[in-house]
Amino acid sequence: MLIIFSGLPGCGKSTVAKIVTQRLGAVYLRVDTVEQAIRSVYEPGEETGPEGYFAIYGLASENLKLGSTVVTDSVNDINLVRDAFRNIALSLNVPFLEVEIVCSDEKEHRYRVENRVSDIPGLTPPDWERVKNREYEPWEREHLILDTAVLSAEECADKILAIKNVVNRP
Repeated sequence: MLIIFSGLPGCGKSTVAKIVTQRLGAVYLRVDTVEQAIRSVYEPGEETGPEGYFAIYGLASENLKLGSTVVTDSVNDINLVRDAFRNIALSLNVPFLEVEIVCSDEKEHRYRVENRVSDIPGLTPPDWERVKNREYEPWEREHLILDTAVLSAEECADKILAIKNVVNRP
């Protein structure tokens, strides 16, 4: 199974994804970790392109072929990227679940963004202005939306695990 997490930075996406990963004993693939590793060999100030996402696509596919459950953790701000993750599952005939984590309370979301400390060495999380002004395309299909302003991370994980076996079977 492929569980695809999406959502803006600071909404609680990684926290929920890690809980789900631990409960399932799944493989956890986080684009921030891959992008930071790529950035570490670049010149200072040089930005990454889509390399991190392409690396995650390959790793997800390899692990799914081995029969592992895979959890991906990335912003997935455009439908092209969302489609790419979904297409991996479809091409391998494995079930998938698309999950968007949101934080509907703007004050709480801002607080989280402004007060979080990265758990990835060398990674500086985006500030509130960058998060607020980030382009984030509307979804073009149904998916599970969980609001961390209303639900705790544990409650979000409970909801995901309760429905993971009944949705999006190719």
